[in-house]
Amino acid sequence: MRRVGRVPALFLLSGAVAATGFALGGDPVMAAVILVLFTLFAVVHSPLIFPGPVPAAEALRRAAADGRPVVYWRPGCMYCLRLRLRLGRDASRLHWVNIWRDPAGAAAVRAATGGNETVPTVVVADRPHINPDPAWVRRQLPPRT
Repeated sequence: MRRVGRVPALFLLSGAVAATGFALGGDPVMAAVILVLFTLFAVVHSPLIFPGPVPAAEALRRAAADGRPVVYWRPGCMYCLRLRLRLGRDASRLHWVNIWRDPAGAAAVRAATGGNETVPTVVVADRPHINPDPAWVRRQLPPRT
């Protein structure tokens, strides 16, 4: 299991070092561009833009109770980010399991994908779907009450 904050922190640190180099070299515009770019990289790789992750067992228990899909994801996954962004506000209606924080979640993904940790893996009605279309995922959500 990996520490999910390391990659975003590394991006921020690298961006700060690179921006400082450009600023000291007399190019403040490029320094600002580099700092913004690396900050965006850090945000994309951060778990902060995803709804609060829950352990796999809790997510499956909640899904059985409310019929909502479970999404297995990991920070830094562009396909997970695409799913999250395309779902918009509906993303909070799913149960999100960070496989880097939850070994049981990672094991569930490996079992569903033949040994790989391919994410996003969305489980609907106990059936896994690997990297599904966000529009399809939205259609699997139960109606709002």
